Parts: sequence; structure tokens; C-alpha cells
Amino acid sequence: MTAQAGICAEPNLHAYYLMFNILPAGFHRVADALAQVPALWQSLTDSYPDAAFSGVVAIGNQVWDELYPQARPAELTAFPSQIAADRTAPETPFDLFFQLRADRLDVAYIAVQKVMALLAGLVELKDERQGFRYLERRDMTGFVDGTENPQGEDRATVALVADGKFAGGSYLHVQHYRHKLARWEKLAIKDQEQIYGRTKPDDIEFETEQKAPTAHTLRTNLKDEAGNGMEILRQSLPWGTANAQGLVFISCCYTPLHFTRMLESMYQPDAAGHFDHLMLFTQADTGAAFFAPSEEWLSSKGDWNER
Repeated sequence: MTAQAGICAEPNLHAYYLMFNILPAGFHRVADALAQVPALWQSLTDSYPDAAFSGVVAIGNQVWDELYPQARPAELTAFPSQIAADRTAPETPFDLFFQLRADRLDVAYIAVQKVMALLAGLVELKDERQGFRYLERRDMTGFVDGTENPQGEDRATVALVADGKFAGGSYLHVQHYRHKLARWEKLAIKDQEQIYGRTKPDDIEFETEQKAPTAHTLRTNLKDEAGNGMEILRQSLPWGTANAQGLVFISCCYTPLHFTRMLESMYQPDAAGHFDHLMLFTQADTGAAFFAPSEEWLSSKGDWNER
């Protein structure tokens, strides 16, 4: 199976993120439109070889069965929303998610226009966000983002389903975070570093025994019952306007369990009352669960048999 290139792609300079809901009259034609997506991705890659373009389309939990009644990814479920005191990570379902990334902003925008033309009359655009590389791949808080991401061949191992008819696909969780930067910037750098669990200027992670039990890097570095790391591949980028800033957070994984456990660890207090204190300085406005199928699945409109 051929994974959509954007799932495991290396970081880019620019991105557009589009969220759609399917119009009632459009359901019977959307699978036909999505069958053209692999050829569209290839056309953009061939037309602009200097742009390092990559695209992903992912289908929402709530509409998968109507678009592809033949089979359903075994672990595709609703977004695992969180509520703890005044900290929330809401579920805001969407039907389709597009990630369009390139090292040229004009090419990323051309991709947006081609997607809009492909889906014209079938969908309603619900959210549009532009992401960009900030400084040396940093979040708007000033800390390097994605330091713990798997590298090289490990990216595919972590991000992609390995076997079966959904091989080459990935479970995606997407959140739009809005940072409370005015509050964050009042902190001394040493206090910010304690919240992250790593240094700010040179991105050196603290030793485990030096980390506060509320440190972001401690709360998100999880292991399963067998002691194996519960990794995800992050494909996140900052976003910003004149008066608001944040992060488009994207988790790609062969199972949704890793993201779910990570989100719970960030928001829910443990037995000692500890949670991820970074959540005191940012707010998740959206949260949606998707599956990004292989190119063969899209092209065949779900009529794909295991080989």
C-alpha cells in the first residue's frame, strides 16, 4: 500500500489546513472526488519539484461508514475529549481534513485552490488555517517543537498501519491550540523551562530526575505495560494573526491509543494531582479524529482487497 506522502513527510516551511463538512446532497459524489486525490498530489509534486509539496486527506470518524461502507478502520473512534477543572480539550467533529504543505507558499495556495475546485458544491468549508515554520522550528512559546519526533524509517513505523486492507493508512488527531502568550511571557525563562522540561535557547532536555512532575516532556513521554514507548509522529506547525497565535497540532499514528493516553496524561491529574502545566498557557479550540487511508484505498473508492 502507498501511504499519502504528507503523513510521514519531513517538515516544510508552509502549510494550509482545511476542515470541511459534507453537504447532504454531496455524499454520493465525495468518494468519487477523493478518488482523484492521489493523482492531484502527484501532479502538484511533478509540476513544482522545488516546493517539496505533500498532501494528506483524512476522513472523519462520523462519516467514514457512509463514504466507505465496505470496511472501517478497526480503531477509528470519536476524538477523546478532556475536561479537568478549567482545562478542556473539546471534540469538534469535521468530515474531511486536508493538510497541504510545501516549501513555497504559492504552491501551498495553488493546492488549496485545486482542492476547493475538486470539492465544489459537495462540501462546506468550516475552518481554514495557515501554518508556517517559526524561527528554528519553534512553537510560538519560543521552544523547539517536535524534538521527540521519530526520525528516518521510524517515522513510517510509528505513523502507518502495517498490515491488512488499511495498511499505509494512519489515525490522525487534529487540534487547533490558541496560546495565552501574554500570560506566558510574564514568566521568567527558568520557569518556562521547568514547564517544558527542557532548556529554551539550545533545546536540551532535562534529565528525568530534574523534571518537575508537571513538565510537558514528562507527561507526554509514556510507555505501555511492556515498557515500550507510546510514540506518535507530530506534523504540527504554528499559526498566527495580528492578535492571536497558536499551534495546529497533528498526531499521526498506527493506533489512536497513543494519542489518547498522551492527552489524558496532559489534562487529567494523577494520584498526586499533577497534570501538564503547559495546559495552563494554551487552550484547545478544536479536536477531531480522522483516518488517512492509502492512495490505493482512495483511488479504488474503498474497493481494495488485501494483497
